[in-house]
Amino acid sequence: MIEATEPMTIRVAIVEDDEEIRANLTERIGNTSSLRLAGSYPDAESALAELPGLKPDVVLMDINLPKMDGVECVRQLKTQLPEAQFVMLTVYEDNNRLFKSLMAGACGYLLKRTSPAKLLAAIKDAYAGGSPMTPQIARRVVQHFQQVLQAESPATDLPKLSPRESEVLNQLAKGFRYKEIIDNLQISAGTLHVYIRNIYKKLHVHSRTEAVVKYLAR
Repeated sequence: MIEATEPMTIRVAIVEDDEEIRANLTERIGNTSSLRLAGSYPDAESALAELPGLKPDVVLMDINLPKMDGVECVRQLKTQLPEAQFVMLTVYEDNNRLFKSLMAGACGYLLKRTSPAKLLAAIKDAYAGGSPMTPQIARRVVQHFQQVLQAESPATDLPKLSPRESEVLNQLAKGFRYKEIIDNLQISAGTLHVYIRNIYKKLHVHSRTEAVVKYLAR
């Protein structure tokens, strides 16, 4: 008889200053068997103090926080939690906030009016290595990068990457999720994250988005 394996539980943290929204998110996560609440915070300062020790898998981050904003909070947390996935939740659709969030290390960008079902799906997508965002926002990202590439100065060589690091970066540029890269290259999740950290360090970037832009502009 084949033993059934228990589904993996995703540890989710919330950083949101609106008490009602924070309570609603907490309830949704609590009612989903595959998710577990790792922490809930009303501001960036308390999140920075506690989250590095809790090591959540996914962090839902509000942009407009009371003192330090969510973008800067992600930037600082990403250096301490390189394997965590950050999804921005906001009422804003402007390009400036969107791209600042992605460059800070966020993997996704969703509006707060996103339906509960889509939000839960986005958490799982982010954990699997995806970049959850609405089609409209994804289009803005593509248009922005097209403009960036057109404005780039003549191509320059990338810093020296190992053959395996180059393979990983190529897979990232093609849009593969982390799980797909693990399968494609026949490596472990831990090994993949080591390669990604090395790539970020050598390219002097903090996110997948920045790494891919540098790769495409080479």
